[in-house]
Amino acid sequence: MKILIIEDERRLSDAIKHYLEGQGYLCEQAFDFSDAKMKVGVYDYDCVLLDLMLPGGDGLDILHDIRRGHNGVGVIIISAKDSLPDRLKGLEIGADDYLAKPFALPELSMRIYALIRRKEFSVSNTIQSRGVKVNLIQKTVTANGVPVMLTRSEYELLIFFIGNRGKVVSKASIAEHLSGEMADMMDNYDFIYSHIKNLKAKLAREGIKDVIKTIYGTGYKWNTA
Repeated sequence: MKILIIEDERRLSDAIKHYLEGQGYLCEQAFDFSDAKMKVGVYDYDCVLLDLMLPGGDGLDILHDIRRGHNGVGVIIISAKDSLPDRLKGLEIGADDYLAKPFALPELSMRIYALIRRKEFSVSNTIQSRGVKVNLIQKTVTANGVPVMLTRSEYELLIFFIGNRGKVVSKASIAEHLSGEMADMMDNYDFIYSHIKNLKAKLAREGIKDVIKTIYGTGYKWNTA
């Protein structure tokens, strides 16, 4: 799961990044209005943490851009501006949650988890497809009832496929999901082929075959049939 932290206080941003990466999230940072505006326009995220007071502009303008582009990414406002009008304005524009500073990092983590779960997996703590079951809290996977040990990248890849089940996902979108903005600097996607090959092999050992279908020249699809 990929998160964009839009926060100009670098110590706070770094603390959030360090904590969330310890929870298994992939985090990127933006410290001012122009960088944040660029990143939400170019990259895909599962959640955006948005400060309202940014160097160079208003965080609410970034929220406007996100929603005008019909981007359904989850947005949690994190701000020292805790007045009722500020909360209402952010929620009216399209924020999903509002957390006033200072806040506890475990609370922020739970807000993020609840938001992503609600948006992608219908408020369930587990997701299932084609004999594969994922416990989102414990981050464990079973295939036909048998525990499957996955690396972090393989787990994130599995979640990405199931979350987009039935849709074709491009190699570029997979690379961005796994490595963030670093994907722009890659010459090839060989690491994707390796992760997909390993994930398919681990599922096949437990009898789950042909769930990840290669769409030649386009990408891959989690086969629900």
